[in-house]
Amino acid sequence: MTTRTRAPGPSVPSGTASAVRDEDGPSVRPRRPDAPAHVAFVGAGPGDPGLLTLRAVDLLRQADVVLTDLPDPEPVLARAAAPEVEVVRLDTGEEGELARAARARTVASAATPGRRVVRLVRGDSTTFSAVSAELAAARAAGAEVEVVPGISAAVAAPAYAGVPLAPPGTGHVHLLDVRDGEAGDHGDLPRPGGTTVVAVGPRDALAATATALVGAGWDSDTPAVAVSCPTTVRQRSLEAPLAKVGDLLADLGEPVTLVLGEAVRQRAVMSWFETRPLFGWRVLVPRTKHQSEPVVAHLRELGAEAVVVPTISVEPPRTPQQMDKAVRGLVTGRYEWVGFTSVNAVRAVREHLEALGLDARSFSGLRIAAVGGVTADALRDWGLEPDLVPTGEQSAKGLLEVWPAYDAQLDPIDRVLLPRADIATDTLVAGLQQMGWEVDDVTAYRTVRAAPPPAPVREAIKTGGFDAVLFTSSSTVRNLVGIAGKPHTATVIACIGPRTAATAEEHGLRVDVLSPVAEVASLVDALAEHGAALRAAAEADGQEWARPSQRTPAARRRAR
Repeated sequence: MTTRTRAPGPSVPSGTASAVRDEDGPSVRPRRPDAPAHVAFVGAGPGDPGLLTLRAVDLLRQADVVLTDLPDPEPVLARAAAPEVEVVRLDTGEEGELARAARARTVASAATPGRRVVRLVRGDSTTFSAVSAELAAARAAGAEVEVVPGISAAVAAPAYAGVPLAPPGTGHVHLLDVRDGEAGDHGDLPRPGGTTVVAVGPRDALAATATALVGAGWDSDTPAVAVSCPTTVRQRSLEAPLAKVGDLLADLGEPVTLVLGEAVRQRAVMSWFETRPLFGWRVLVPRTKHQSEPVVAHLRELGAEAVVVPTISVEPPRTPQQMDKAVRGLVTGRYEWVGFTSVNAVRAVREHLEALGLDARSFSGLRIAAVGGVTADALRDWGLEPDLVPTGEQSAKGLLEVWPAYDAQLDPIDRVLLPRADIATDTLVAGLQQMGWEVDDVTAYRTVRAAPPPAPVREAIKTGGFDAVLFTSSSTVRNLVGIAGKPHTATVIACIGPRTAATAEEHGLRVDVLSPVAEVASLVDALAEHGAALRAAAEADGQEWARPSQRTPAARRRAR
């Protein structure tokens, strides 16, 4: 049984899959309709889509159809596949010869002339992967075939758990596949002193393998670590002697990789992934999707999983007359300065200009100010280098501190354009007017409250299912509480500045983290420092570390 869908759209060029251009490389050679199909067997890696090989990304971008047995292929497809690719999900409910034959027939039927097909395989396409029948079927159908290795969980799980497979003194590494449920007696394995064993399979088979190794002469105290969901923020690594592996596995979800041998003792110094300051944290980010991408990436680097919940919707002005007049002023020399106070303002002006057939050249001869680094980066993405960015506080107040006063001798024009939101404060306008500037304060976009998030997200917010919430403005506080309710008292509240913190406190929230600089990156770093401090304090008190969401009554009930 197969299911067919379309891939979620990544930020890659659109167009027909046979003529995609890789922005970092040469154009893909178009295929003739009568050319043989090209079928690539591509390893998807152990879980983190960032571990895809460059060749895997190239092939996914070119693919007309992707055949996959991944339980959750969306992260990989969103990272690399073209938006219009056809996705066929293969049935993984059954194993054995019949199931493999059915998958081979699906591959062969997809390999029609002119098509580029990617068979996306879990982990590595050559390790613990039964794709030989599928490859043979593709060849029999007349297709060109290609095999692209991926990173196997057998290699990634030890590395991400802090276990070197072959440290000095270890001369043997054995990979065991016990997914068929047969542990074997393993009597032919060398004794554990110089051997590392990596086994993959269901928990019951792994437990039986551990028992068999003890029976084959392995010391029952041999170090062992079991790793579930490797390379993802859901990874868990539990360590115990070989004799207690069965108890260890009972606490882990599948899939599991089991590592045995003296190399496991290296975890004390080699562990790096699960020791990240926000590892395993589930962080709520109340921002629009296009604003949240850098935040999500930053949180991922620190080990956290970000859940984006838009609290506002950015919409065009009700009437375009103000913006039309402002654009005419840009091109006719009405303004000396244009001041951008948000990324949304940059986007709104850019979209309005492009709708009129204009581009960044409309700013020729103008001086441009940006309220902060993120807004400045949005301007640079458009090809505009801002002339003025605050060096201190990145806010309207900080921008006023560096904005030069109007000088009739030096400034040929005394007028400033401020394209802003409909709910923007008057701080910047009043300050510029006091310095002698005439200001056109133009509504470039409107902000309206977003629809409530799905019920499970609202429930998690109220019951402590999130470890932290990042508030980047007073409006995100008001709107989140309005559409989803107040975060649980166990949730860490992080605010970007004093004004946002004051709004959070007005709504009855305890502010735990305050960013020293009014920048989102600084806010995330401040949360990471807070998380590291919480963990260090727990360890200093001899307590087992638990994330904020694990200390709520609901979490304790789930644990029982």
